[in-house]
Amino acid sequence: MFGKRGNEGSGKAGGTIAPPPPVAAPSSSSAPAVFVEPQREQTRQQVAPPPMQTPQRKRPARTDEYYDTKAQVFSALIDTIDLSQLAKLDGESAREEIRDIVNDIITIKNFAMSISEQEELLDDICNDVLGYGPLEPLLARDDIADIMVNGSGKTFIEVGGKTLESEVRFRDNAQLLSICQRIVSQVGRRVDESSPICDARLPDGSRVNVIAPPLAIDGPALTIRKFKKDKLTLDQLVRFGAITPEGATLLQIIGRVRCNIVISGGTGSGKTTLLNCLTNYIDRDERVITCEDTAELQLQQPHVVRLETRPPNIEGEGEITMRDLVKNCLRMRPERIIVGEVRGPEVFDLLQAMNTGHDGSMGTIHSNSPRECLSRIESMIAMGGYSLPAKTVREIISNSVDVIVQAARLRDGSRRITQITEVMGMEGDVIITQDLMRYEIEGEDAGGKIIGRHKSTGIGKPNFWDRARYYNEEKRLAAALDEMEEKSKD
Repeated sequence: MFGKRGNEGSGKAGGTIAPPPPVAAPSSSSAPAVFVEPQREQTRQQVAPPPMQTPQRKRPARTDEYYDTKAQVFSALIDTIDLSQLAKLDGESAREEIRDIVNDIITIKNFAMSISEQEELLDDICNDVLGYGPLEPLLARDDIADIMVNGSGKTFIEVGGKTLESEVRFRDNAQLLSICQRIVSQVGRRVDESSPICDARLPDGSRVNVIAPPLAIDGPALTIRKFKKDKLTLDQLVRFGAITPEGATLLQIIGRVRCNIVISGGTGSGKTTLLNCLTNYIDRDERVITCEDTAELQLQQPHVVRLETRPPNIEGEGEITMRDLVKNCLRMRPERIIVGEVRGPEVFDLLQAMNTGHDGSMGTIHSNSPRECLSRIESMIAMGGYSLPAKTVREIISNSVDVIVQAARLRDGSRRITQITEVMGMEGDVIITQDLMRYEIEGEDAGGKIIGRHKSTGIGKPNFWDRARYYNEEKRLAAALDEMEEKSKD
C-alpha cells in the first residue's frame, strides 16, 4: 500500500526493497506530505506497545551496532513508504503497516537480529514515525518526574527525587530538533534558529522547554516536567509524608474559605502540584479563570476558563503577556483568579484583584521562604515601573495576601510543605507574619533520608477564624489546630 512505486507507478523504492502488494486506499489530491499530528497523538494513546507500559522492565543497553542498523532500516523505510497515504490511516493501522514494511526490510537486508531485538527495533521506528521517538518509553513511565535531554547523546531522568542518566539517546541532533519541533507545533509554536527558545506542553499537560542552537552549543536541550497520569491529592501528599493529616485539613479549609493564597518554593519543589491539590476544594459553582505561560493546571470544576500567554511572532509582534491576561480576567466576571506562576509586574494586577472582590485567588512564586516571598512581590511591583512609597506597596501586599504556603525540595530529593504562614497586617513599615505550622529537620537515617516532623506553633486562633466561621468550618479548623498542637508536644 505504501511503496512509492506502487502508488505513483515510478520513482524511488529503496534500492532493492520491494514494496508490499498494493491495497485499496482512499485517495485524496490534497493529502498531507507528513503524518498529521492529531493521528499521531491518537496513536500514542491507543497503541502504546506493551514494553512501554511496564516501568519496571529494564531494557538492555543499546550498542552502536544497534543504532547503525536502526539508521539503515529507517532510511530504507523513508525511501519506501508514502507518508501521504500513511496519514490517512488510524494509529493502529499505520503502526501495523510500518511494522510489515520494516519486517520486509530486515529480511531483505539480512540483518542478524534476535526476535526480541527485532521487536524493539520495530517499536523504536514506529515511535520515530508516529510519536516522539526515543522519548516514548520515558513518557510512558509514571515514576519519572523530569526528562532532561542535553543534545542527542545524553538524556537524564529524575526518579524518586534523584537524577539518573538514561540509556536513551537520539540518532543525531537533527532527529532531536525534529521531535522538539513536533512537540511545540501542537500548541501553535515553533523552535528554530530564528526563534531558539520555546515553552510548550504535551497533550497530558506536561511542561516542555526547548532551547535550540545557536544558543545551545552542544545540540538542542529539551526539558520535560512530566505530569502524573493520576492527579495527586492532599491525601496522597499525606501518605508521602509531605504534610501531616492535620496540616492537610488546614490547607483544605484555607482553600475552601476563600483565603488569598500564594504558594512559594524553589524550582522542582512541587508548587504547581500543590496548587492543583488546593483547587480541589473550590466549590463547583464558582467561576474560575486560570492564567499560565503554558497550561498545566488540571482543575476539575465545571466552570473553568483557561488562558495562556502567547510569545511574539517572527516580526516581534502579537505578544500577549501574563499581565495582559490578568487584566483581561477582571472583565470576565471571575470569582477566583489563579495565576500559574507570578514572575513579573502582573503581580500588582493580581494583588488588586485579590483586594477588590476576588477572594480565594491563588498563585505561585519562586522564593525560599515566606519572608523572601513578600520581598519578591515588592520587587516585582517595582519592576512594573510603579513609583509608589514602600509603605504603600507593603500595605497593598498585607491587605491582599492571606496565607503563604512554603514548599521545599530537601537534599534527599523528598518534597515537603515546610511552612504555612499567615499574613497578619502591618506594624509600622513592616509586614507582620505568623507561622501556623512548620517543618523541623531532626536528622537523617542510615540511608541518607531526612527525618523531620511538622509542628504547630501554638498561636491559637488564626487571623482567618471569622472567615472560617462564615463558611461553617470553625469546628473543623479548631480540631485540626488542637490535634497539631497535641502532636507537637509528644
